[in-house]
Parts: sequence; C-alpha cells; structure tokens
Amino acid sequence: MAEKTEKTTGAKPSMPEFDMQKFFADVKFPALPDMEAVLAAHKRNLEALTAANRAALEGAQLVARRHMEIMQDTMTGLSETMKELAANQTPAGQAAKQAELLKKAYESAVANTRELGDLIQKSNAEAISKLNARFSEAMIEMKALLEKN
Repeated sequence: MAEKTEKTTGAKPSMPEFDMQKFFADVKFPALPDMEAVLAAHKRNLEALTAANRAALEGAQLVARRHMEIMQDTMTGLSETMKELAANQTPAGQAAKQAELLKKAYESAVANTRELGDLIQKSNAEAISKLNARFSEAMIEMKALLEKN
C-alpha cells in the first residue's frame, strides 16, 4: 500500500533527522596524548636503534679485522711449518713433526674460533643492552603519559 500512497501522493516516508552536532557531543573520544612528548619519545627510540646498529657494526668490523689477523698469522705459520717439515729428512721425524704441528693447528683453530665467538657475543650484548635500556625508558614514559590523561 505504501507504493500506492507514494505514487498517488508523490510523498516519501519521512526519515528521522540526524543531528551531527548532537552525535559528536555524545561521543566520548579518548584524550589525545601530548604530541610533543610522543614525538620526542620516537626520536629517542630512533637514537637508541641507531646506537645499537652502530655497536653491532663496530663489532662486526672488529671481528672482520681480527679474522684477517688470524688468517695472516695462519699463513705465516704455514710457511714456517713447511720449512720445518722439509728440514726433517727421516720419515719417522716427519711423522712426529706432522703430528705435533697438527695438534698446534687444531688448538690454534679452537682458540681463534672461541675468540671470534666471544667478540661477536660481546658486540651483540652491547647492542641488545642499548635497546633494552631504551625499552625500559619508553615503558616509563608511556606510563607517565597515560597517567597524565
């Protein structure tokens, strides 16, 4: 029947009016945080990330330098080893010398690997320490911001 009424009268059913001002007055928006404080916190976050990356990069460079020194020492030692092996003419003397040199090479490789691992671990710990310190500060800052509002 509504169709007949619309066609015959030309009027449409009325819709309740929407009051935009009343709607926004009734809506409770959360208080916005202090944007300067938020931006300052983000800046400190980026600074901490940069410091952590710098520490990691410096650690990687230190490991690379030390690795190069180890390689140079190894090559020098290999040259001396070859001279020592050539000096022993008897097969028994050469076998004993080879066993001794193999033992030294193994011990040296283990010590060098341990040293490089310690350098990497120290570098990672320093980088993580910087990030952890900033994370703790950020949590305190966030708590203070939330308590303000």
